Amino acid sequence: MLDTSCRTAFGEEHELFREAVRRFFAAEAVPHLERWEEEGIVDRDFWTKCGAQGLLCPTVPEEYGGLGLDFGYNAVIDEELGYIGSSAGITLHSDIVADYIVAYGSEEQKSRWLPRMVSGETPTAIAMTEPGAGSDLQGVKTTAVKDGDDYVINGSKTYITNGQHAELVIVVAKTDPSLGARGTSLILVESDRPGFARGRNLDKVGLHAQDTSELFFSDLRVPQSNLLGAEGMGFAYLMNQLPQERLSIACSAQASAQRAYDEAVSFTKERKAFGRTVFEFQNTRFTLADLATKLQVGWAHLDWAIRRHIAGELTAAEASAAKLWHTELQFEVCDVSMQLHGGAGYMNEYLIARLWRDARVTRIFGGTNEIMKEVVSRSI
Repeated sequence: MLDTSCRTAFGEEHELFREAVRRFFAAEAVPHLERWEEEGIVDRDFWTKCGAQGLLCPTVPEEYGGLGLDFGYNAVIDEELGYIGSSAGITLHSDIVADYIVAYGSEEQKSRWLPRMVSGETPTAIAMTEPGAGSDLQGVKTTAVKDGDDYVINGSKTYITNGQHAELVIVVAKTDPSLGARGTSLILVESDRPGFARGRNLDKVGLHAQDTSELFFSDLRVPQSNLLGAEGMGFAYLMNQLPQERLSIACSAQASAQRAYDEAVSFTKERKAFGRTVFEFQNTRFTLADLATKLQVGWAHLDWAIRRHIAGELTAAEASAAKLWHTELQFEVCDVSMQLHGGAGYMNEYLIARLWRDARVTRIFGGTNEIMKEVVSRSI
């Protein structure tokens, strides 16, 4: 399990919460991970079980059914999920979608949706990426055109996390294509509306248990009251919320890297070659020492970033740097740890194989790491 004895981002209440989270995942997630990987989706009732334990949207204010806690509690959940090697989409639901609705939702929207999100009754997604628009969100082609008291939405999205489970989706659409980024808006779309269609659960290299889908909107009507925030402010809202998304990715990545390292240490101390354990070879010990050093630095940096974010001081450049550094570290540690497993590391029966597969996408989603470098460079 994760050693948090030297952490500086968390207080006693965070650690008590972590113990409860760890026990819950050990009972309700770990026994099912392999089956979820095979089926390509987590059980629907996992969402409601998480909700019943207070593990969904912990930062949502109490008046909307949440616990009213700080982001540190989200970070605890992110780290524990990352450490067990789970790709369940609850972090996107809690760390990203919930904050959009808290920050920009009307009173009616917050009262209607947040309690259902906290309970797990309504899984959510955010639909940004399109076949022709990934990291460049200004290139979104999906449109939402006013018609009477409604918006009529047409377009498609792809690579949408929680795409199969989601019952509420924040759709990024152009309400005025002539204005570019300033014509972008966020609209809440319920999945039971006519014109809403889910595509297939996409076949990915990793994150097999996370349902990732195409979504299609064909003359889909929603009332104008489903507009999230102000019309034309969608791009600004996205930029405002991306730092937390990127920090969330960094939390998961660091924990995943730690698990990969721990797996490598355990394997090399048990596996024998040429009459001694693999760990006894100097190359193995030096390689693990190098990884241990980088992980030590990583945890210190992550705590710094979490503290700054809780204080409202983490900048977009700092969050981008965190996402860049921790995801690069994650893949390095996973790749080296797989190498230390030898041929066994390439077998899916070993956890390191899943950790390695799942690590590859973290340098892509949430904005590619090349985009992270661009964001950081603009602050220099």
